[in-house]
Amino acid sequence: MSNSFTDDPELQDIQDRLSDADSEVRRIALLELTDIAGDEHVPIIISSLVDPNSQIRAEAARALEAFESDAAIAGLVSILDDADAQVREAAAHSLSVLKQQQSALQILPHLGSPKPFVKAALFRALRELRIEESFIPALAALADQDTTVRREAVTVLGYLKNPQALPALTSLITDDPEADVRRAAVGAIGFAEDDTVLPALLVGLADITWQVREEAATTIGKLRLQNAQAHLIKTMQDDYWQVRVRAARALGRLKHPGAVPILVETLGHAISNLRKEAALALGEIGATEALPALEQAGNDSDPDVRKSVRLAIAQIHARQAEDAQR
Repeated sequence: MSNSFTDDPELQDIQDRLSDADSEVRRIALLELTDIAGDEHVPIIISSLVDPNSQIRAEAARALEAFESDAAIAGLVSILDDADAQVREAAAHSLSVLKQQQSALQILPHLGSPKPFVKAALFRALRELRIEESFIPALAALADQDTTVRREAVTVLGYLKNPQALPALTSLITDDPEADVRRAAVGAIGFAEDDTVLPALLVGLADITWQVREEAATTIGKLRLQNAQAHLIKTMQDDYWQVRVRAARALGRLKHPGAVPILVETLGHAISNLRKEAALALGEIGATEALPALEQAGNDSDPDVRKSVRLAIAQIHARQAEDAQR
């Protein structure tokens, strides 16, 4: 290796061992370097990205997670198409934890890669960096043939919260053949500021895949879309309790009195998570007519349900006191 540490004997010993013929010796030397590495040691770590041993390449990729220099990012991008899956995953993870927005500018030029894993990993890295320059490539990637690329591009757009992406995202909910993409799109439109996304969310609420229906109920509740109340009540009969949990939560957020009968009925469901959410929703609605059922549920066998029931009863009594003072 051409890079030199210093005159420090310990560091020089590590550098010598990084060139050893024995891969285990090189691996241990790299781990020791990682424990003490500073910015000045990044070139040495990068040199291990081309080590013939895939375990060492993966260790080097993981070590670079702590650095955001242009050289470190370029090195990680270069091994996203490594022949070994663990190396690719390690590089993708290190890129995904980048924190500085200027790092994204080093990633953008590589989005033209023809390799799906590379593009998906780069979009994953761009997600939380939230730079507007990623909007156009992410929007274009919604038409990519690869499911993972489309899904990761969707999450980038969801984080950017640019209203111009809403038509494309809602189209995915109704038209994309892959449930993972439809689910991601349903979640991504949670930044909408009006009910123009409701038709697409109602499609999601009737999707053949329960995870998409679950996400649709969540997003409807988050957006507090009042015109979805009847659909959420119907969803309380969904075959999957996970979907019903989110529907109950959404009905509570909407404070919809018409949901009280189905929520009271749900207090007797066999699944404790459903009973808990039903109680919390009744509390949010402030349903005085639900007090007898809630008081009976105060003896529920599940402590979380009992806690939720007590909270709901307290909310309803607080609402009654407020109304009495008006």
